[in-house]
Amino acid sequence: MILIADGGSTKCDWILLNNEGEQVFKTRTKGLNPAVFKEPVLEERLAENPELAEVKDKVEKVHFYGAGCGTPTPRELLKSIIANYFTNADEVLVMEDMVAAVYAATTEPGIVCILGTGSNSCYFDGKNIHQAVDSLGYILMDEASGNYFGKRLIRDYYYKRMPPEVAEKFEEKFDLNSDTIKMNLYRKENPNTYLAHFAEFIFTNERNGYFYKLLHEGLTDFVHSRVLSYPQVTSVPVHFIGTIAFFSEDIIRAVLQPYGIQLGNIVRRPIDALIEYYRQNVIKVS
Repeated sequence: MILIADGGSTKCDWILLNNEGEQVFKTRTKGLNPAVFKEPVLEERLAENPELAEVKDKVEKVHFYGAGCGTPTPRELLKSIIANYFTNADEVLVMEDMVAAVYAATTEPGIVCILGTGSNSCYFDGKNIHQAVDSLGYILMDEASGNYFGKRLIRDYYYKRMPPEVAEKFEEKFDLNSDTIKMNLYRKENPNTYLAHFAEFIFTNERNGYFYKLLHEGLTDFVHSRVLSYPQVTSVPVHFIGTIAFFSEDIIRAVLQPYGIQLGNIVRRPIDALIEYYRQNVIKVS
């Protein structure tokens, strides 16, 4: 059996396939970003899932795609933790989430973008992934991501740029005490995940002019920084992965239109599309 995972800082989706490519189960753990979380946290989050615990000795291969796995040190840390947990697995692969995004979006050349807790992009030439800009994370980059919009919402609330009726709902939804916010940002772990949970507010309320402007500005910033940087941008489709993209398709189209960019696939959860990729290319189910 092969266990496939697609993980970010907030959550990690897992699917177990048998040797015939049939889905045994799908489950979810908390985020397993090895560049953000310390080793004990990663071990605890992996071990606390009962469905994974039930099959831990039966899994033969683990393929993990995740945020924070693009550089050797965190990648090897997570690989060691997974190998120590699934002790009978003869193959443990840990790759960056950009690889899963490409597999989920296309098998043809294209630009693939992730809009999740963080954000990223790459050019896929049909075989290999190329990145025009290395990601430096939520403090310096991550345009149009969950943490980007979370920061924007908090700033707009405090600077009183948020419309009063929106601010009232925002107050009802979140603890906006300044001490609470500062504690979570500067004293507690995982401020990127904390910021990203505010972004849900945009998509759980009816779209209005304020939300449209917020999304349009963020997506424009992302396209300028992370899409137009590829010289192939007008000759291949641009695909988007993630919930923010899924709920913002109309705005993405509007932002891309002036540049003559072709919008490709929008995939909300890459783990679902990965199943078909594995059936066709890894397990090779006829």
